[in-house]
Amino acid sequence: MEDILQTRSERGIALVVAMLMLFVLTLMVAMVMMSVNVDTKITGHTTRGARALNVAESGVSEALSMIRSGDIPSDGNNPRMVGQIYLVTNGSVPPPGSADSTFLYTHQPAGAWLRYSSESRGPDVLSVQYLTNPARTIIYRYDTTKPQPVNTVSGLPIMVINSTGRSGPDVKRVQVEVIQKPIVANVKAALAANVDIKFVGNAVVCGYNHNATATDPDGDNGRGNAPDCLPFETLGGDLPASWTTGTTTNGGAAGQSGVPPANPNLSGQAGFYNGPWEALNMTQAQFSQFMGTPVASPGNNLNGIIYVDNNATMGDQSTSLGIHGGTGEGMLYVDGDLTLNAGFSYRGLIYVEGDLKINGQAWVLGGLIVRGHGLVTQNGGATILYSSDEITRALSRFGGQFTTLSWKEK
Repeated sequence: MEDILQTRSERGIALVVAMLMLFVLTLMVAMVMMSVNVDTKITGHTTRGARALNVAESGVSEALSMIRSGDIPSDGNNPRMVGQIYLVTNGSVPPPGSADSTFLYTHQPAGAWLRYSSESRGPDVLSVQYLTNPARTIIYRYDTTKPQPVNTVSGLPIMVINSTGRSGPDVKRVQVEVIQKPIVANVKAALAANVDIKFVGNAVVCGYNHNATATDPDGDNGRGNAPDCLPFETLGGDLPASWTTGTTTNGGAAGQSGVPPANPNLSGQAGFYNGPWEALNMTQAQFSQFMGTPVASPGNNLNGIIYVDNNATMGDQSTSLGIHGGTGEGMLYVDGDLTLNAGFSYRGLIYVEGDLKINGQAWVLGGLIVRGHGLVTQNGGATILYSSDEITRALSRFGGQFTTLSWKEK
């Protein structure tokens, strides 16, 4: 009898142990399944997050393309400028709220839109604006030649892009600060030449360094006279008014200012450029690629990197171009003679392989370089104001490349 009771007791204990083991096993399976489920969710969230971040980066790319094309202003003149790119088709863009705003539609391929903006106003709209002080009255700029590159006086304006990328329920926001890639020119004077220079009439040349906010007709009557160019001068970087390997003739009421103040026209110099590429601190191959395909005439569009030639042989001084009025900015490279007539207004760098003649009230902010084969003549009321700021800004704007100063996920 005792043996029977003991056997039943052992069986009961075994049954309890078995049930406990089954419970533990079931619990372990449940925990494993829960872990798998959690891992799956985490993996899905991570994947969507990475995809959303890539989408936000695509938004930054479209914003850069809009800046590059000129659809979003990058001249650095209006601290309150705001550019916004909406996820809508042409004709469906909301009306801007002020004259400071530029509202655009996405240029993504139809039917394949990435969600890096929104259809209506709000914090998710792909936007571009300048980096400014809190009051939005001063634009911060970036000048690689300064000990403290970020400043409020000279250099390229810093632009801030905000892009919001979405993938399913996941959202990633990025803020990127960029400048257009600086192209710093090697300029010897406001007007540099490899031939004789003749100033006549009331022509004005100023080699003091001016910032990019000067406008036509500033400086027309010479430094110190209204409309004066003096208020636009920067601290440092001043050059001679003219520099030439030949002679300089000054007649009439023409006036030049620059350094050294006692003699701002430097004659009989040595070391003119071996080619236009040296003026941009490039190799010959880089310069050729930078200038692109030549045109016989720029027509009415003087904006951009423009190479004028009548053949495909760069530097043979074979063409002749006359420009009658009009405005432009960038770089104008003429492989031959150039005549600039009254009403011409330009911002940037002009390089002439042949002779240069400037007539009437032509106005240039930036610099002029003339290789020549005879004579440079500046007469009438022509004005040349040197500006390293404007040369860098104009070349960089149309150079098509950008430099990222900072990137952060918000």
